[in-house]
Amino acid sequence: MVPITILNSAIDKGAVCMDGTPPAYHLDPGSGAGNRSWVINLEGGGWCNNARTCRFRTGGRHGSSDYMERRIAFTGIMSATPADNPDFHSWNRVKIRYCDSGSFVGDVFDKELGLQFRGQRIWEAAIQHLLDVGMASAEQVLLTGCSAGGLAAILHCDQLRTLLPAAATVKCLSDGGLFLDAVDVAGWRSLRSYYGDVVAMQAVAPNLPKTCTDHLDATSCFFPQNIIDGIKTPIFLLNAAYDVWQIEQSLAPNAADPSGAWRACKFNRAACNASQMQFLQGFREQMVAAVRVFSESRSNGLFINSCFAHCQSELTATWNGAAGGSPALQNKGIAKSVGDWYFGRAEVKAIDCHYPCDKTCHHII
Repeated sequence: MVPITILNSAIDKGAVCMDGTPPAYHLDPGSGAGNRSWVINLEGGGWCNNARTCRFRTGGRHGSSDYMERRIAFTGIMSATPADNPDFHSWNRVKIRYCDSGSFVGDVFDKELGLQFRGQRIWEAAIQHLLDVGMASAEQVLLTGCSAGGLAAILHCDQLRTLLPAAATVKCLSDGGLFLDAVDVAGWRSLRSYYGDVVAMQAVAPNLPKTCTDHLDATSCFFPQNIIDGIKTPIFLLNAAYDVWQIEQSLAPNAADPSGAWRACKFNRAACNASQMQFLQGFREQMVAAVRVFSESRSNGLFINSCFAHCQSELTATWNGAAGGSPALQNKGIAKSVGDWYFGRAEVKAIDCHYPCDKTCHHII
């Protein structure tokens, strides 16, 4: 279990959680050959988009460091066990806790609500602190995150590159972070509407990649599909083609499904009828199309598997399960795919055939 470090010094920089408490991280130091290598993991955990949902989050770990666990287990890509994590087990591994509710890019104080949205400052303070305690001499760095943290890893990828030695290898892994600007079952764009609220409420726009905001609106630039082609630092996209979070919250949210026609299907893939499955196949096609240009870059990597899942790098069973138990594409599991890409052992551009062809999935619905 890896202990928490509360970053009290960040308060002076205005880098605070939503309730004004200091940010925090967990560090498991590297050893031997991994001493000058770092995995920086940005914690995920959704967002908030209005007074009610944001106030609610200040009563838990996603809005206040007062509620964060004092010790957490590092598993999957964060594991210190060679068998579970062959390529990165000896590296310095850091999890930066998520308490801003805006994928580490907001920067405003909401006077009316009394809430701080300081994700960008938390990112900057945490990274500066890590540079001060040894990362400034890093030779290898991998920025990673899952879900809202996977989006954050994309948004901050080029920023991190500029802060590290030119000779260092710096790459980014986004797991379950490829949130699509998709049409839902009612013909609306529920996630675009939701993201629009987040972007406005948390003053996100100035911290989005300029390669996107120079030609698109800020909400569009919170969607990875509009950012990834402009990022210069190598990125690996790991995503389930039938992303369960997106099915439940973006494609078939309750507001878009008042009759409840999707209620069974979105929580149990076996309950989906033919037309519902056809709609989900269309979502997969949209995801494949969104990464087409991205995949043409030799430095980028891709693992899009046809599973009903969300986040596959932080649990040992899906990252590198025993006896070949992790999801695989082209006979290669996730840990090996990411490692081959990071170290340049092989090019990894793996896109699965459509459901139900993949027998290696760890479905969660």
